[in-house]
Amino acid sequence: MASLTSFLLHTFVWFALATTAFSLSPKFYDNVCPQALPAIKKIVQAAVHKERRMGASLLRLHFHDCFVNGCDGSLLLDSTSTFETEKNARGNLNSVRGFEVVDQIKAEVDRVCGRPVVSCADILAVAARDSVVALGGPTWKVRLGRRDSTTASRTLADAVLPSASMDLPALINNFKNQGLNQRDLVALSGGHTIGFSRCGIFRNRIYNATNIDPAFAKQRRATCPRAGGNNNLAPFDPTAARFDTAYFQNLVKRRGLLTSDQALFNGGSTDKLVKTYSLNPKAFRDDFAKSMIKMGNIKPLTGKKGEIRVSCRKAN
Repeated sequence: MASLTSFLLHTFVWFALATTAFSLSPKFYDNVCPQALPAIKKIVQAAVHKERRMGASLLRLHFHDCFVNGCDGSLLLDSTSTFETEKNARGNLNSVRGFEVVDQIKAEVDRVCGRPVVSCADILAVAARDSVVALGGPTWKVRLGRRDSTTASRTLADAVLPSASMDLPALINNFKNQGLNQRDLVALSGGHTIGFSRCGIFRNRIYNATNIDPAFAKQRRATCPRAGGNNNLAPFDPTAARFDTAYFQNLVKRRGLLTSDQALFNGGSTDKLVKTYSLNPKAFRDDFAKSMIKMGNIKPLTGKKGEIRVSCRKAN
């Protein structure tokens, strides 16, 4: 009997640990501040209406936050005397943007709630979803209740953020380290159906790659010279302001903008899924929503861990 009790206790402890992420709930703010989510949505819609590219930028903030020690708002922290901001990491420097919109959301949410009750980490998660919806993408129920970190790590960000030059095995391993599988990798990469990249990031591919459509390479070279123009922008696909399947259709035609994009359709294990998504918008939309929920569950701070920041840019 004692051994059974011990077994049940260990099982309970294991289950409690295994379901930490599930302490997040779409209804977390329903009683505390029901006005919070509508307030976020209103500001995101206005920001995306003003500049369509902002939708992709806000989606990317959530992604780059979650990959560095979990979805804890650490990306939003500015440098202090004790740590350097993740904004300076290789995958973020002169690239991540939208911080002013996050500040605007935080101020408005705290105003309608009467005090700081919504975390910056949750703001990123909701703003990502609302951005996708604003550009014609799927919706999903964002699980909420994350708390904010009090520190950040540029070193960790440098080590774990996926690089635009990664091949398929490196990408698979990178996502696996976050608890994400190959389907998540392909679906989440489909976030590149919206937004732009900078010439300095894709220059090597358009001048040196062999797995690229020559006409596409020529088109991209027109605004991305061999030297200079590092910040010149190019869309990931022809419909950069619309959430659709053009990104995957491009990959099938060898028109992926980044090396890491085309790696998903280059004779490897993810080719079949890319082809499926290119032909089946519903399959892509459904999987993207599922993978966004899964990514949003990476190592959240809950309960009494972390804090609810007063300003998203600094710890309390």
